[in-house]
Amino acid sequence: METFLVLEPGAFTTIQDAGRYGYQQFGVPVSGALDEFSFRVANLLVGNDETAAALEITFQGPKLEALSECVVAVTGAETPIRVNARPEVGWRSFAVHKGDVITIRAAQRGIRSYVAVSGGILVPEIMGSRSTYVGAGLGGLDGRALVTGDTLFREQAAAVPSAVSLPERFRPALSSEIALRAIPGPQDDYFDRGIDDFYATSFTVSAKADRMGYRLVGPEIKFKGGAPQSIISEPSMPGAVQIPPDGSPIILLVEQTAGGYAKIATVISPDLDVIAQARPGDRVRFERIDLATAHGVHRAWREKLRVVREILQSGKSCVS
Repeated sequence: METFLVLEPGAFTTIQDAGRYGYQQFGVPVSGALDEFSFRVANLLVGNDETAAALEITFQGPKLEALSECVVAVTGAETPIRVNARPEVGWRSFAVHKGDVITIRAAQRGIRSYVAVSGGILVPEIMGSRSTYVGAGLGGLDGRALVTGDTLFREQAAAVPSAVSLPERFRPALSSEIALRAIPGPQDDYFDRGIDDFYATSFTVSAKADRMGYRLVGPEIKFKGGAPQSIISEPSMPGAVQIPPDGSPIILLVEQTAGGYAKIATVISPDLDVIAQARPGDRVRFERIDLATAHGVHRAWREKLRVVREILQSGKSCVS
């Protein structure tokens, strides 16, 4: 079904789903939504499978004209939303009618928002995913960000209630002071005093922050005497923190498959949602944890999502 006409595309709006797995050995990154919790909740709010394709917005959102009746939800960054002249709020589904104009303005806190529509955004699956990888012109809508004049389609959806809201206690807190839990390694033995400095230092998010990774600025993280400042390129995972020769950490995200810099630590997967909302100028520090603690945090993240899923699918969060 025709769903939206793009009147204004926003700063960088792409179609993303849960990611493209199984092709990293060929240099094809996972892609997918950076803030997984916000993405999944947006879909649950409109009655979709939580991995359905949605729009990922970076900072400035789009202006969309509805071409048919549907239910919409916006999650993630704190951002003003209007339907025609009517204000709407995030983390709550709302109905739109043919001819309505949805405007999502610049984020006031956080940087990435997710727009889900009942039925899910419909574009061809490429390698098992609808996610956009702009670097290779792959997936999404012609492998690119949205542009003015695009028409977006969705799958046929059963009738779903609007005005379903995520309870406040489950909504992520957005802050310009960010703590990321990280396990040392896999090349932590390349550093001695440098690893202590890494965990004791507060860094600033630089302007070089995108879906590939976040470069941080702060005191130089120094290598151990005699340690090489690069490694033989090896597969990389989202959350790996590389230290290039200049000593400025780079947190890798979802659009890189290999790297040749030593990785001092690895940010745990639940905290990737947190760094996905970081803006240039935000402050980041790393908290050292062990693998057992990381597993516990991940189990808690999955349990939170399970509870949210149960609440939203049961209709207990419907509001008038």
